[in-house]
Amino acid sequence: MGQEKEKKILIFFLYLAAVIFLLFSFSDIFIKTVRPKLFFSFWPDPGPLYTFYLIFVYAGSVLYSYILLRKSYKTADESRRGQILYVFIGALFGFVGGATNFFLWYNIPLAPYGNFLVLLFPFFLGYSVVKHRLFNVRVVATELLVFTIWAFLLVRILLAETSRERLIDAGLLALVIFFGTFLIKSVLQEVRSREQIALLAKDLEKANEQLRILDEAKSEFISLAGHQLRAPLTVIKGYTSMIMEGTFGDINKKVSEALNRVFISANNLTKLVSELLDLSRIESGRIKYEFKNIYLDDVVEKVLKELEEVSKVKRVAIEFKNENKKTFSVFGDADKIYEVVMNLLDNALKYSKTSPIVVILKPRSKRLALSVTDKGMGIPRDEMPKLFIKFGRTEIAKKEHPDGMGLGLYFVKKIVEDHKGRIWAESGGLGNGSTFFVELPAK
Repeated sequence: MGQEKEKKILIFFLYLAAVIFLLFSFSDIFIKTVRPKLFFSFWPDPGPLYTFYLIFVYAGSVLYSYILLRKSYKTADESRRGQILYVFIGALFGFVGGATNFFLWYNIPLAPYGNFLVLLFPFFLGYSVVKHRLFNVRVVATELLVFTIWAFLLVRILLAETSRERLIDAGLLALVIFFGTFLIKSVLQEVRSREQIALLAKDLEKANEQLRILDEAKSEFISLAGHQLRAPLTVIKGYTSMIMEGTFGDINKKVSEALNRVFISANNLTKLVSELLDLSRIESGRIKYEFKNIYLDDVVEKVLKELEEVSKVKRVAIEFKNENKKTFSVFGDADKIYEVVMNLLDNALKYSKTSPIVVILKPRSKRLALSVTDKGMGIPRDEMPKLFIKFGRTEIAKKEHPDGMGLGLYFVKKIVEDHKGRIWAESGGLGNGSTFFVELPAK
């Protein structure tokens, strides 16, 4: 903002000086006379006002412009620096070469051969325009068009034969000046907007790259921390289980209850570590699958057997309605599909308080459809989109089980999609339970 203000002051000063010197340009105080000098037929002698112009206006404005260019160069980006550098070099040749004219003005017998250097100024300026896009072509073309129309109408006014024609052309010129100025400003505004958008896009690209690097570092940290935590948790669970089973001797009821709480907490922490490792594998693209023909019936039966004890403790029965009877198989990773089924049934047990949970497996137009229906708390319609996103949990789920992280269904969705299947949920709202559906290609 400071440089912009300085530029406006400089431009205002130059316009003001131009108007003043224009008023006195034909007087003796600006140019005394014209007479032969060296091998030139005529050359001007300066008046006192011209000396003032040369020292304070010409030299001062050039020097001030160079200072502004230097300041801009320090703060500019790479592409902008290229523009400023070539303008600086070109202007240096132009003004230094043009300054050789002034020696003869003050009767110093040096020929103005430096004028040949002035030819380098448009060369460097053109190179800056072409190579570094100093000027926008659309703006230049618009200005040339508008100025050409202005000049054409001005010539028509000067050459008009009658006052009526001159008046009409003058009115037309006024309109064209108004709308032409508006057109140039609108094109300039559009160009500036595009430049700002381009700069924002570059900044966004840099920010995205930094976020990607941070995300990779985060995933690497999670993976490392998860692997480091898994070993001691396995030891804690193992020894706690052995103590509770009496391997190291009998223990009283209070100790057994305390150890059971330790075992449950260690088990929950193991599950959390497992989810974090799954997340790390998803984000780094390191999930490995061993695809083969498997029966989804067997996978469901295995999960049901694993959850028998939990089902009894919660007093929530699970009914399995198998309409496939191993008629169709799926091409997939048995362990990963097991995690999908386990996650859905574990959630159903976690959020259900009444029986039954109904599991249905049936063929459906070259696909196998698995559904898990519970009579739990249900899912509000506006919170359905949260189900399958990373760290996505409904508000009621957070209240019921605040220890969850919202990674299970995110991981499940990834597995199902990698098996060319789809997963979704339906619910009648709060208090009406929910149904989760999984469809996989059948063979």
